[in-house]
Amino acid sequence: MDIRPGTLYIVATPIGNLGDLTLRAADVLKTVDLIASEDTRHTGRLLAHIGASAPQVSYHDHNATRRFPELIERLAAGDSVALVSDAGTPTVSDPGFKLVRAAREAGIPVVPLPGASAVMVALAGAGLPTDRFHFLGFLPPKKGKATKMLAEVAPLSATLVLFVSPYKLATVLTLALEELGDRQACLCRELTKIHETFDRCTLAELQRHYGDGKVKGEITLLIAGVGRGQ
Repeated sequence: MDIRPGTLYIVATPIGNLGDLTLRAADVLKTVDLIASEDTRHTGRLLAHIGASAPQVSYHDHNATRRFPELIERLAAGDSVALVSDAGTPTVSDPGFKLVRAAREAGIPVVPLPGASAVMVALAGAGLPTDRFHFLGFLPPKKGKATKMLAEVAPLSATLVLFVSPYKLATVLTLALEELGDRQACLCRELTKIHETFDRCTLAELQRHYGDGKVKGEITLLIAGVGRGQ
């Protein structure tokens, strides 16, 4: 693949199974001048796996505002930069969109590469309606704001998609049951990994099963829209 100077590449990386990295993504990561990574150590393992040696800089929630002007400067000077998150597609529930927005405003070309996405994998395997879905990402940490968000989407017929920390799963399930009522749902855990599970039942059953908070792994929670699997 010919890498264009002064171009920002948005590179989706595996959400678990390293074999899911596309050939195009591997080519870009091996060729760009710089890689902006959410966690350089985590990305370093992926780069070692494919034999890539491009230098990295960290780019995450806590340094995005300070870092993206530096990256824009590098891009404007002609360097090619790849943006990656720890897993999945950058800019989805991470600060990558700020860099993309700044690049667009500066007239810098942005090339997104399709690839792994926990949202798409969960929807594909859960067996809930996929003709319409509404992505919520992570609920706000404060209960009041989380409750308000759930109340706003309660009337939607689209399947709801949430990212959930295992440490907050019990709380999220309780809030969802209170605000949405009991509906069909699917708890998707450790997607593409050895212990991948799709636990499909009702929200009430999920709450009873996971109410003790003893669960590990990355979680994507799908909840049926109103009138569709209640």
